[in-house]
Amino acid sequence: MWGCGGLSRAARALVAPRGRSSGAGPPGRRPGAAAGDHYGQAFQRGPGGFSENYTWKMQLTSNSTRSAMKRLYSTSHTTVDSKEMKKFQLLAHSWWDEQGEYSILHSLNDIRVPFIRDTLLNMSSDHQLGSPLSSVKILDVGCGGGLLSEPLGRLGASVTGIDPLEDNIRTAEQHKSFDPVLAKRIQYKPCSLEDIAEEATETFDVMVASEVVEHVADLETFIKYCYQVLKPEGSLFITTINKTQLSYILGIVVAEKIMGIVPEGTHDWEKFISPEELECLLDSNGFLVKTVNGMSYNPLSGSWSWTESTSINYAVHAVKTRVKEQSNSREPPSETDKEERLAEASASTTI
Repeated sequence: MWGCGGLSRAARALVAPRGRSSGAGPPGRRPGAAAGDHYGQAFQRGPGGFSENYTWKMQLTSNSTRSAMKRLYSTSHTTVDSKEMKKFQLLAHSWWDEQGEYSILHSLNDIRVPFIRDTLLNMSSDHQLGSPLSSVKILDVGCGGGLLSEPLGRLGASVTGIDPLEDNIRTAEQHKSFDPVLAKRIQYKPCSLEDIAEEATETFDVMVASEVVEHVADLETFIKYCYQVLKPEGSLFITTINKTQLSYILGIVVAEKIMGIVPEGTHDWEKFISPEELECLLDSNGFLVKTVNGMSYNPLSGSWSWTESTSINYAVHAVKTRVKEQSNSREPPSETDKEERLAEASASTTI
């Protein structure tokens, strides 16, 4: 959640006309494609230590592939982690305190909302001035108190926010009630992704999972349900944390244990995922990754900015493009299959 540099608040940019520069536009790139990633790569092996870059790259390919394949052949059918539920139950009342435990998510809106808005506008010319997302149906998974659902609703989108914690939904409903416009555009449901998937197959144009995938019980199952609820050519937006030594030191040791920027115990480093592994997982389940961008948090200014390095936080945009690969075999894939699948993911073109 940390990085160098800063970005001033850009709330006014949320309704900027298409083509206007808000300073929040991310650089399009693939993970590891820029020289700026060198610093992060040196730490990529995790909290156990690091070595030369060429050794790291070989180990990353092998480890990421094994980990991704393990997820692909998961047998779990739930996305909700009961331990994570207990963590967030204690903070359900704090969502709209901009100086409280979720202040870092309030400031994240300054870049994640324009990222979603501008990406969707670039994919379609059918939009209204002032309500550019008026024809878009969005599913906000793990919506919490509605911090992301509300600005998307103000852009005109029809938003469904879901969260397995009823206390979170009550907080979101209460805050939404202060704005009659949002009351019409947003609906909240206290349920999991698998619950809504049963009634909402190919229902949504867009699905957003911001700071969510690092908390789910089974990421493979989660991605499958993402595919199920999206319409053909629907967009999936994910923001999450890379699994690097740097993310462990800054995101957990410093941010949680030393400075208390986020509550201690919020994150489990073992559940973080690298962009390469996430892309491989998405590709294996019917998605084409279009964009991967690094994000940087400046704790001094309390602001976020886009960066070329994905060594800590990053954002992904993927599109549902094809029928998922089906396999009835429980046998693990061969080493050749693993290498081919990872190579295919790495060769995708950024736009």
